[in-house]
Amino acid sequence: MQTELSKTLGVEHAVFGFTPFPAVAAAISRAGGFGVLGAVRYTAPDDLKRDLDWIEAHVDGKPYGLDVVMPAKKVEGVSEADVEAMIPEGHRQFVRDTLAKYGVPELAEGEASGWRITGWMEQVARSQLDVAFDYPIRLLANALGSPPADVVDRAHDQDILVAALAGSARHAVKHRDAGIDIVVAQGYEAGGHTGEIATMVLTPEVVEAVAPLPVLAAGGIGSGQQVAAALSLGAQGVWLGSMWLTVTEADLSSPAVTRKLLAAGSGDTVRSRALTGKPARQLRTEWTDAWDDPNGPGTLPMPLQGLLVAEALTRIQKHEVAPLLGTPVGQIVGRMTSERSVQAVFDDLTRGFEQTVDRINRIAGRSGT
Repeated sequence: MQTELSKTLGVEHAVFGFTPFPAVAAAISRAGGFGVLGAVRYTAPDDLKRDLDWIEAHVDGKPYGLDVVMPAKKVEGVSEADVEAMIPEGHRQFVRDTLAKYGVPELAEGEASGWRITGWMEQVARSQLDVAFDYPIRLLANALGSPPADVVDRAHDQDILVAALAGSARHAVKHRDAGIDIVVAQGYEAGGHTGEIATMVLTPEVVEAVAPLPVLAAGGIGSGQQVAAALSLGAQGVWLGSMWLTVTEADLSSPAVTRKLLAAGSGDTVRSRALTGKPARQLRTEWTDAWDDPNGPGTLPMPLQGLLVAEALTRIQKHEVAPLLGTPVGQIVGRMTSERSVQAVFDDLTRGFEQTVDRINRIAGRSGT
């Protein structure tokens, strides 16, 4: 599964794997793909440094990258406390009432809530980059579009390619004009923040709009057949995220979440603003239903929603309150029916890809290779 882009980066397979888990990122690179560590949860630079050190020690010299969440435009003089003060009391009460309805216990005294949506703040992302640029990363990806121009320049000065996610051809053209090297065309099927255009439609539109820039297809891809389809549409690789949530190297904090993922079908996700305030595909739960109910207060814009629900989600996950327990994941969750190693996933991808290429060759009247 090689393309011009994979050869440029020195990887065997044009499979880019996004994951929040260092062990998974390293395993993806060792298996011949390109592991990309998600940095948004690292609010402390020393924590990111620790995990990049670990990847360096376990990647066997293979290339890898980093994904940040960084706005292109800077907002001056706004602190997290300033943003917290903007959250209406009615929304806070709705959270309290919903948790009480399901009997979700409080956190222990002095226990802090887990991950908060602070990676969107520029100062946090820049602190992550200050650490990352000391490592031999080969790719910097930004989930919120094109990063600021000085970040792009800094990456290029260190021979680091820059990628940005796009949900439309219009967004992709903006990335190209901003000096981005790779556009990730992320379709409606994808997990996490995603747009409204399906991958089958979006990928060729983006390929045509930004040619000759390389494009990665994302969303609804979890088999070798789907990888072959993406490359047939003009992509130079695929960007996979959800598939790695149930691999044996993953470190999901809740075994109950893993069980829900393995049991879910492709119709068991919903594109909801309940998590961050922006539409994000995730498991459908009674928590997402509560926020999407027209009789409720409705979600707040990003980043207010993420700050509002941070402690609540920590409580739900810690106590594994099944009706409310969820996670971002794409429609490909229907294929995630067992826990497998990263290498086993790659074995299936390559086998399915070869079978598909042989089948297309037969259809075209050419013998398979």
